[in-house]
Amino acid sequence: MKHIIILGDGMADWPVESLGNKTLLQYAKTPYMDKLAKEGKTGLLRTVPKGFHPGSEVANLSVLGYNLDDVYEGRGVLEAASMGVAIASDEMAMRCNLICIKDGIIKNHSAGHISNEEAEELIHFLENELGNDFISFHSGVSYRHLLKIKNGCKELDCTPPHDVPGKPYRPLLVKALSGKAQDTANLINQLIVKSQQLLSNHPINKKREAEGKDPANSIWPWSPGYRPRMNKLSEIYPIIKKGSVISAVDLIKGIGVYAGLDSIDVEGATGLYDTNYENKVSASLEALKTQDFVYLHIEASDEAGHEGDVNLKLKTIENLDSRAVKPIYEAIQKMNEPVAVAILPDHPTPCEIRTHTSDPVPFLIWYPGIEPDSVTTYDEKSVEKGGYGVLDRDEFMNEFMKIEK
Repeated sequence: MKHIIILGDGMADWPVESLGNKTLLQYAKTPYMDKLAKEGKTGLLRTVPKGFHPGSEVANLSVLGYNLDDVYEGRGVLEAASMGVAIASDEMAMRCNLICIKDGIIKNHSAGHISNEEAEELIHFLENELGNDFISFHSGVSYRHLLKIKNGCKELDCTPPHDVPGKPYRPLLVKALSGKAQDTANLINQLIVKSQQLLSNHPINKKREAEGKDPANSIWPWSPGYRPRMNKLSEIYPIIKKGSVISAVDLIKGIGVYAGLDSIDVEGATGLYDTNYENKVSASLEALKTQDFVYLHIEASDEAGHEGDVNLKLKTIENLDSRAVKPIYEAIQKMNEPVAVAILPDHPTPCEIRTHTSDPVPFLIWYPGIEPDSVTTYDEKSVEKGGYGVLDRDEFMNEFMKIEK
């Protein structure tokens, strides 16, 4: 049996008053996710261990069955793997956002979802102005980039910028958690201030402001770590001889690199509501012809949650159902080898607070011949009665991978 996980990043949510106190999954029209829930088996999954921040790196590693205590080294090093940037044994890597600050307030974490081309020019500019033998900037996708510091200490208190829209940035600057990290904290904060001075008058930002767009007028480094030690998924789950990850997000691609999965680039994949679902589905089905496992990651709902846009998030959930789940379900019916399907978010991103939470997420598992439970719809409340109950971290992947047919 082959396996595919369809992950709707940040898809889970809280009850919304304007939706009759239903969650978005309860309110949205999702006939195919409901169909798989009715024909399959459901439950809740805790993806964020106690003591860990509910970041996508933490939650996706948990979904894939990794022990965070053993492998977690922050987000930057995972994204570096996707970007093909090597991390030396004496280097620390950090995610480095381009953000928009207005009147001392973090307006947004994405510089208005700046384009790849604009962002690449700004990061190269910063590398030329601020880079040296100990500091280097590396361009990624849209607002998501990488900062490497030689001999940096990761014992830092860094705030993810998507957690604090509307908050003054100065109290959120990097703080050392130990005396030996103080020099690193000071250096990063100096880089933030210098980036603001350099970026404020850059022609790209002047042009963006003239067009009514948010400028990328500051960097914001966070999630520090060293090169991780991760086993390949095939070493943990022998049933996975070969697999792929399909995502628009460097973080997920980087996890795939360390997990031993092929990273498939898809034309039109954006990480936003306008991502090319059809190309992602086509790539997933093509991969299933020759591989055992596909991790299909779709970011759109998470970004809508960070924007606090209920209607947009509803659209992303319904798109996931009609443009991803439906065609995949219909296609695998015609395959010679049976395919097991799991659907879940990595974490909630409630529109009300515009950031991630550690709440358990709803999941479903479906495959031909599975004995269904009593659940008939897929959402946060219905699966409380699911046959799997509440699972914790690697228990989901262990359950999914032991399926044999």
